[in-house]
Amino acid sequence: MTKYINLHKNYTSIRGNYQLKLPLNIECMIPANDSVRLLSQFIEEMDLTDLYSTYSRIRENQATPRQMLKIVLYSYMKHNYSSREIEENCNKNIDFMYLLEGSDAPDHSTFARFRSLHFALCAETIMAQMSNFLYEIGEVMGNDIFIDGTKIEACANKYTFVWKKSVSKNLEKLLSKLADFVAECEESYGIKIVYENKVKTKHIKKLRKKLYALKQEANIEFVHGCGKKKSPIQRSIEKLEEYLQKLKEYTQKIHICGKRNSYSKTDKDATFMRMKEDAMKNGQLKPAYNLQHGIDSEYIVWLTVGYQPTDTTTLIPFIKSMENFLNFKYLNIVADAGYESEENYVYIKENMQLSFIKPANYEISKTKKYQNDISRIENMEYNKFGDYYICKNNKRLSVNRTIKKKSKTGYVSEKTIYTSQNCKNCEFKNKCIKGHNCKTPLENRVKNIETSKLFNELRKENLERIVSDEGCKLRMNRSIQVEGSFGEIKQDMGFRRYLSKGQKNVLAESILLAMAHNVNKLHNKIQSDRTETHLFPLKESA
Repeated sequence: MTKYINLHKNYTSIRGNYQLKLPLNIECMIPANDSVRLLSQFIEEMDLTDLYSTYSRIRENQATPRQMLKIVLYSYMKHNYSSREIEENCNKNIDFMYLLEGSDAPDHSTFARFRSLHFALCAETIMAQMSNFLYEIGEVMGNDIFIDGTKIEACANKYTFVWKKSVSKNLEKLLSKLADFVAECEESYGIKIVYENKVKTKHIKKLRKKLYALKQEANIEFVHGCGKKKSPIQRSIEKLEEYLQKLKEYTQKIHICGKRNSYSKTDKDATFMRMKEDAMKNGQLKPAYNLQHGIDSEYIVWLTVGYQPTDTTTLIPFIKSMENFLNFKYLNIVADAGYESEENYVYIKENMQLSFIKPANYEISKTKKYQNDISRIENMEYNKFGDYYICKNNKRLSVNRTIKKKSKTGYVSEKTIYTSQNCKNCEFKNKCIKGHNCKTPLENRVKNIETSKLFNELRKENLERIVSDEGCKLRMNRSIQVEGSFGEIKQDMGFRRYLSKGQKNVLAESILLAMAHNVNKLHNKIQSDRTETHLFPLKESA
């Protein structure tokens, strides 16, 4: 018996002898303890006025902004980040149909527009609502925050780099060429433009007008192509236009770089950074963003996205941004050695907070080599009343002068230089005075130490806190909670590269990830009876 299959576009036109059986209520197929129910209830409790205000109108049978947020968040919870995958799930997955509540499934471009044109405009406000709600129900303690950063690759080609240092060098060469060109034109055409022996932008513009005026007076027509001989005026004008185009290009590139040392042509907000995921192990640079997480009770309560390759300058902007949005203020700021600086210590203290920052020399200071290094200021005896240090040879290092140094962020620190009165015939000179590149012979050199009294004082206070029982407990929880959040996002959720471009869209994408992580964490805590647990206890020593 021959069987025929339906070759028409509508596959339901010829039905077989089977009956499709589905429950009338989709909700019956979803388990009572499924995370999709928790997500739906959580989003229903949120005030999404800011999100709705980004829409001019909402059509009938169209998914509402609240439903769109539910669907996108649930897709991120299930480790699906592509807008096409979200569209497919809305048509086939019962969990997504449950969130749609009978509305038509949006297409992939609608989800892409939702992330970049709507959610990105109010992402921080919605993130703050979630953190404030977790604090109100007691899931977030609001006392200790653990801060750390990680680098995530940008959606940009790794070979589209622009280096600020290289552009600056090319700009200097171009300005030198322009100065020679102006002098050459003055001599060739008998004109005088520069009077102070210093070529400025106004002189170049004036030269351009003069050259075009000479062209018009002589009725010279520009020629192009093989076999055509260009006039000297045409050659000069074309050369000047080429220089001006290059000048505009270099100036624009330096302006885009700003305080950064590089950027990508395909994502101008991304900076080239050294990534840990370096398969070749040759220090390869990739366009990336520095993602900062603030963790409390295993939840991501706040985050920022920056262009800084290091974490030192990200701490103060992170704290300011967090305090602008959250309804509560943290007392203890816990971070690793990458955040230690005088500026950060001062800001935290003036902000009425306590720093639990691991000193940069904490681990190395435990080694015998460090402790036996007589050249280090930490291994010298300090007389507080006389304000001097005593070296290994019992010689005084008194205050020579004080200098002020300004950091890239504009912070001014005061450095004190201590100088030994006499280092002649010292038997420890080779071990104490270092620096082989100095032009002064070793026998004529004296010991100099540059240090910041304020930094030393704040570091000492901070060190006393981190070695206490509370400090040990907080440092252990920092390594578990904040490093764990990065592990869950990168490894468990499989997110290692952003899908969108631009810092604003990248921030929105990071917040969607954080909110999905928080809902998953809340779901797991509820199911395992771990709600309202905040810190992991220290193991008792035997």
